[in-house]
Amino acid sequence: MNFFLRIMALISVFTVTTQLKVCAQERPNVIVFLVDDMGWQDTSVPFWTQKTPLNQLYHTPNMERLAKEGMKFTNAYSTSVCTPTRASLMSGMNATHHHITNWTSPQKDNNTDSQDQQFAQANWNFNGLSPQPGVPNSAYATPFPELLKKAGYFTVHVGKAHWGSAGTPGANPYNFGFMVNVSGHAAGHPQSYFGEDYYGNKPKENSWQAVPDLEEYYGTDTFLTEALTLEAIKALDAPIRNKQPFYLNMAHYAVHVPLQADIRFYQKYLDKGLDTREAKYASLIEGMDKSLGDLMDYLRLKKVDKNTIIIFMSDNGGLSLVPARGGQAHTQNLPLKAGKGSLYEGGIREPMIVKWPGVVKPESVANQYVIIEDFFPTILEMAGVKKYKTVQQVDGKSFIPILKNAAYKDDQRILYWHMPNKWIPTDGPGINYKSAVRQGDWKLIYNMRDRTKELYNLKYDIAENRDVAKENPEKVDLLSKALSAQLRNWQAPMPMDKAISKSVPLPDE
Repeated sequence: MNFFLRIMALISVFTVTTQLKVCAQERPNVIVFLVDDMGWQDTSVPFWTQKTPLNQLYHTPNMERLAKEGMKFTNAYSTSVCTPTRASLMSGMNATHHHITNWTSPQKDNNTDSQDQQFAQANWNFNGLSPQPGVPNSAYATPFPELLKKAGYFTVHVGKAHWGSAGTPGANPYNFGFMVNVSGHAAGHPQSYFGEDYYGNKPKENSWQAVPDLEEYYGTDTFLTEALTLEAIKALDAPIRNKQPFYLNMAHYAVHVPLQADIRFYQKYLDKGLDTREAKYASLIEGMDKSLGDLMDYLRLKKVDKNTIIIFMSDNGGLSLVPARGGQAHTQNLPLKAGKGSLYEGGIREPMIVKWPGVVKPESVANQYVIIEDFFPTILEMAGVKKYKTVQQVDGKSFIPILKNAAYKDDQRILYWHMPNKWIPTDGPGINYKSAVRQGDWKLIYNMRDRTKELYNLKYDIAENRDVAKENPEKVDLLSKALSAQLRNWQAPMPMDKAISKSVPLPDE
């Protein structure tokens, strides 16, 4: 009888284990494919109502493939620089709320704001995001990869992290719930894309920006984008083999400076007549696109593509500063105005595509606006993680209703941007000391230097060329109050005016 009971117990355990494996297989894998500094127009996929000369310049066949299999978002937003976006992705908080409003230095306690004659530096969180409490000048939050890990997901980070300064918990992706980390650390760009340069790790030549973890490629001609892709594929082998759902944070360093030629694609853009800087930039774009295709091919080879969600996004608008880029400054994202660092559309509107087999209608287009903090609740909902606790208030809103209905519309929702910082030494269009708000088609920009306000109707003026503030005083007043209320509610950092030793007034003051 005891033998019989033991057999029944073993059968019961086997049945439960099998059921758990089946459930695990049914949960979708999720990949966030995050590009660094890629503009809305840096692709052959048009995210507007028409193809533009820039769309015809770049060659991104795998983005085209992803768009055919998924949904394009024409109004997807990030923040204007990298660390605030990445912190919002991990925490689900708006940058105005987590107070990481500029990029963080690899060095701890280093305020990256440039010095300014008019303003003293705002009290922002220049040490970045922390998954542990008590770190000065940091935002404490529960990262969603930790919640996925607890729910049984195999979590992988590959590439750029840039969440927190070296010496803080936020510098280490393992502290965010990642079980595998390849090349993620405190720095925000690579010292070198070249394997021949050891990606910046040669003795006596390395800096904070040297890319870690890629020793096996040292001295080879393996471009950084390719090396990271190969490592990502290696990392996915175990969860796929064990039928365990996985989350991959595929965060390329491309296309951030230094602009270095991906030799596999460089010559074709020189042949198109681009100058050397723009040809290098275009080669970085196409190398990134090849990575996307390689991952998609791998998923299909392993027969997990039909149960894998891919979310493609960039962390801020395309760089438009010269001489880093070729051509005339702030024209590289046209028809969008300006670029990285700006609160005009060129600095914050991003190329976004979502593929979710069986849920998202292929070749669909969503015009509803979304923002980077929306990824947090969306990914957890995709993974079936329903009951979870966070130490922070999550500001993001799930965009699954949009994925299920491309015509979904909510023109009452308000999006917020806030940069009380001096990102670069010289002011540019929409750059340095700006706040912004969007509701429906209306967008207000607040200039902290002179307290002026600009109003644009993006439906008719995507280029933000016609300021209609004077013709619409009621709309200016309404959006000013909404922006000010949220700045107060989130206790947003503001720069101090040196002349009066007081913080800059809010838009409604």
